[in-house]
Amino acid sequence: MDSRTFSKLAAPLARGLQMLLARAVLTAVNSGKMQVVQVTLLAGEAKDGVEHFEPYGFTSHPKAGAEAVVGFVGGDRSHGMALIIADRRFRPTDLKPGESCLHDDQGQRVHITRDGIVIDGAGKPVTIVNAPKVRADTPLFEVTGEVKDRCDSGGKTMSGMRATFDAHVHPENDGGGPTAPPTQGM
Repeated sequence: MDSRTFSKLAAPLARGLQMLLARAVLTAVNSGKMQVVQVTLLAGEAKDGVEHFEPYGFTSHPKAGAEAVVGFVGGDRSHGMALIIADRRFRPTDLKPGESCLHDDQGQRVHITRDGIVIDGAGKPVTIVNAPKVRADTPLFEVTGEVKDRCDSGGKTMSGMRATFDAHVHPENDGGGPTAPPTQGM
């Protein structure tokens, strides 16, 4: 078989392979049971109804302008699947080899570092909900800010409770005046 005949026979196969994967830019997201996205392929070809497959246990709502790799089964462009959506605009670049990070576009992140896990709230609150108990199984629980009790102390802070304890007095047993405040503070 000469090369010209081979090229003619291989041309449909080559076109099909070229149609299997495409780079795209995300233009819209519709979140349902299966997230469906709208993308523009690099050749300017718009595709709507592209299913976005995500790993089990992880989900996100990517912003318009994120980049995607879209696959087309058998090279058929009528049914695309967004295999990966990434966004270089917000990707942390300070990770060391072996580290991983869950992050968003606001700088919030859970960074699994070589030295431990760092949760960065990016100036926003970190809230634990619907947990009957939160346990810290550690020999030292260190808090660098204020601790506020909202259950049985009437909303006092730890420093407020400390001030109350350090100034408290008791009546004398013999009916005399009150005792002096504790000589050792809390």
